[in-house]
Amino acid sequence: MKKRFIRLSLVVFTFGITNLFYAQENKEILNWYNGKGPGMETEKAYKMLKKRKSSTVVVAVIDSGVDIEHKDLQGKIWVNKNEIPKNGIDDDKNGYIDDVNGWSFLGNSKGENLNEANLEKTRILRDLSKKFDGVDPATLGSSEKESYELYLKVKEEVAAELDNYTSYLGQMDMIAMMMEQVPSMVGTAMGKTDYTLKDLEKWNPTDEQNQQLKQFAMAMKTGELTPEVIAEQKTQIEQMVNFNLNVEFDDRALIGDNPHDFSDTKYGNPDVEGPDALHGTHVGGIIGAIRGNNLGGDGVAENVLLMAVRAVPNGDEADKDIALAVRYAVDNGAKVINMSFGKGYSPHQKEVFDAFRYADSKGVLLVHAAGNDNADVDSNPNFPTSLYSFQQEKLDLFLTIGASTRFSKEKLAASFSNYGQTKVDVFAPGFEIYNSVPQSAYKQLQGTSMAAPMVAGVAAMLQSYFPTLSMNEIKDVMLKSAKSYKGTKQIKPGSEDLIDFGTLSTTGAVINVKNAVKMCLALEKTKAVK
Repeated sequence: MKKRFIRLSLVVFTFGITNLFYAQENKEILNWYNGKGPGMETEKAYKMLKKRKSSTVVVAVIDSGVDIEHKDLQGKIWVNKNEIPKNGIDDDKNGYIDDVNGWSFLGNSKGENLNEANLEKTRILRDLSKKFDGVDPATLGSSEKESYELYLKVKEEVAAELDNYTSYLGQMDMIAMMMEQVPSMVGTAMGKTDYTLKDLEKWNPTDEQNQQLKQFAMAMKTGELTPEVIAEQKTQIEQMVNFNLNVEFDDRALIGDNPHDFSDTKYGNPDVEGPDALHGTHVGGIIGAIRGNNLGGDGVAENVLLMAVRAVPNGDEADKDIALAVRYAVDNGAKVINMSFGKGYSPHQKEVFDAFRYADSKGVLLVHAAGNDNADVDSNPNFPTSLYSFQQEKLDLFLTIGASTRFSKEKLAASFSNYGQTKVDVFAPGFEIYNSVPQSAYKQLQGTSMAAPMVAGVAAMLQSYFPTLSMNEIKDVMLKSAKSYKGTKQIKPGSEDLIDFGTLSTTGAVINVKNAVKMCLALEKTKAVK
C-alpha cells in the first residue's frame, strides 16, 4: 500500500503519518535532499564528475503509475524500441502487447484499470470466511488450526479498523465545521481578530481547551489544515471503508485473472499511467526529473530512463502482480528496481522471493521502502521483506530504506519511519520532498516511499558514471560511504525517547552521494591496477 492517512482526533489533534502534501513550493525545502548536512550532497558529487561521461541506466518504478507526459520527465521515460506502438501485436514476443513504456498489471485487455483495492487482510478474510464462518473450532483438524487462527486475527483487525475509520468520517465533518468557527473563537480568546502566526506562537493559553484551539489555529495558518486537506483525507477514509476494508468488494473481478495462479500471466494492459499516478510520478521524479531546469525538484540521477510498471493500487498490492512486475523489469533491461510499497500480510511469500532471487541472479538491485508505521520491522514485518522466515541469509542486491529528515539534531529519523537494526539497511531523505506529480504539477510528499527512490537514484547515478563496477560493488559502496550518525542521540520514531541512531538500521547512517563518488573513484583505480 502506498498511502497513509492523517489521523485526526478532536481531543488530541495530531497530524499523522505521511504523505501530507501541499501545492505550494517552499523554497526552504526545495532540493534540500541534494544539498549538504543531512542531505545527500548530490550537487558536490556532480562537480566531482563534471569531466566524466555517463551511460544511460534503466530504473523500473513499480508503483501506481507514472505520468509519462510530465514536462519534467521528458526524455526520461524508457521506450521499448522493439515494440511498435498501438498496433495490437506483441512485436518483441515478450508476452505483453504494445508495452512501449512498461506494463500495467492492474488492468484488462479492454483498457479498463483497477484503482481501488482491498487490503491483504481483507482478501484473506474473504477467502477464509467461506470455510470458517460459523464453524465450531472443536471440529477442526490440527492441519486447519493455523488457518483458523489467521481467520480470527484478520477478522478482528478488519472489524476494528472499520469501526475506527467510520468514526473518523464523522470527525472530519465536525472538523470542517470547526474550521469556520476557529477565527472568531481565537479572536475572542486572544482579544484580537486579525491575529498572525507570530501572534499565535506568542499566545500561551493556560486551559486545555484553548491550548487545543491554538494548535488548530496554527495548523490553519501554516497551511497544514485546509478545506482541501480535509476533503482529501475524507476521500481516503471513504476509500478505506468502501474498498480497502470491504469484504464484499472483489478487487480482482475487473482484471479477470486468478491471483493465486502465478502461471496465469496473460493479463494487464499498456496504460502505465492509470487513473491515479500521483505517487508513482513523484517517485519517478525523485529518481530522474530533469536536473537544473528550475522546475520543481531535481532528480538524483541525470542519465536515467524510467520504466513504468503499474502494480500498486489504492489498497494493498497483490503478491502475484509484484512478482511478475519484478520479472518484467529484469527481463526488459532494468538495472535498478524501486519498490515504494508494503503491507502487513503476504500470502505468497515464496513466489515473491523467487522473483527477487531472479533479479539478484541477474545483477539487478531491488530498493524497498521500509514503511511508515514507526515500527521495528525486525519484529513487525513489512512485506516484502529482505529476510523471510524461510531465508538462510539476505539476498546480495536487496536494500530496505528508512526515511530521514533535514534536521540532524535529535530529529534525524522521520517520526513516521519504520526502522530495524537487522532489516533496515540505511536511511535516506524522505521528509518534505517537493517533486513531480501528474499534469506537470509539483507537490510536497513525505514517507519512506520518497526515501527509497533517493537510493535507487544514487545507485543509477553511480552505475551511470562507473559502468565497470558491478551493482554489488555499487551497493557496498553506498552502504560503506553513507554518513554515519552512530552515537548521536535521536528521537525514536513513534516515541519521545532519545536513542542511538545506530540502533535504527544496520549502518546507522544516511546515504551520501559525495562520499560514494569518492569511494567509487578509489575502487575504480584499485581495479585498474589489478
